[in-house]
Amino acid sequence: MKLTTQQSPSPRLARSIDHGTGPTLLLLHGVTRCGEDWQPLISALATRWRTITIDQRGHGLSSRESGYLVADYVADVVRLVRDELESPLVIFGHSLGAMVAAGVAAQLPKRVRGIVLEDPPFHTMGNRIAGTAWHAQFIGMRAAAQRGGDINEIADALEGILLPSGDGGFKRLGEMRDRASLQWNAQCLSQLDPEVLTPVIEGRWLDGFDVHAELSRIDCPTLLLQADPKTGGALTDGDAEAACAAIASCWHVRFAGCGHQLHRDRPQEVLRKFDDFVTSMHLVEKSPKANHP
Repeated sequence: MKLTTQQSPSPRLARSIDHGTGPTLLLLHGVTRCGEDWQPLISALATRWRTITIDQRGHGLSSRESGYLVADYVADVVRLVRDELESPLVIFGHSLGAMVAAGVAAQLPKRVRGIVLEDPPFHTMGNRIAGTAWHAQFIGMRAAAQRGGDINEIADALEGILLPSGDGGFKRLGEMRDRASLQWNAQCLSQLDPEVLTPVIEGRWLDGFDVHAELSRIDCPTLLLQADPKTGGALTDGDAEAACAAIASCWHVRFAGCGHQLHRDRPQEVLRKFDDFVTSMHLVEKSPKANHP
């Protein structure tokens, strides 16, 4: 797979493009991550898609900015899709990226053929975040990003973050994630502007982004992938039901027993659901051979 890395203006968004054949698939990562977070899926996707990954503002190799609200990220990708990418395209977003995908589909209906929303946090990381495990995690992550150090030092700091547990006690993040996962998160944090997490921690992340209004404006086929809230998923059952009711054409798939990082923890299952969706919705030609079990 041949990749080309480019920079987009205002703000400068680093992106990697797979020069394969097929329709364009734009992949949008979650908060604190970067475009490389999609590596578990890229090889399989690139057989039928021209994949594009970006580092969102403040992440990876993209520029640091003064605004890190969800609405700011949406505005960035609206400009990118409108001014620089071939369309119509399909957008696959995880977490923050899922909310951005929804916002772009709502604002550019003629340029977006379909979207995949992987465990969008919606209100979980909005004004409901105070006192939750997510709140404690992001406070700890911001501190680790501010402190810096090498990858192992940042991973050590992440391992020791204390998260409130359901029994009134606390668990270390290191008890919930293996070392490889912590090191990958540390690598991403080493390139993160720590201020990315400030509006999340302060409960301001969704300011200017009306979840229901944006979802109600989506008229393209939508695949909603929900992680298990009992094992670290961010999309609540109530928010998932509200999203399905608001979106005109929505497939809803639950992943029992799997946490927030669906595409990294269960890549083959995510690929199968994605292939079923895009084939049924005629967003891509049916593959004569499956590339995954």
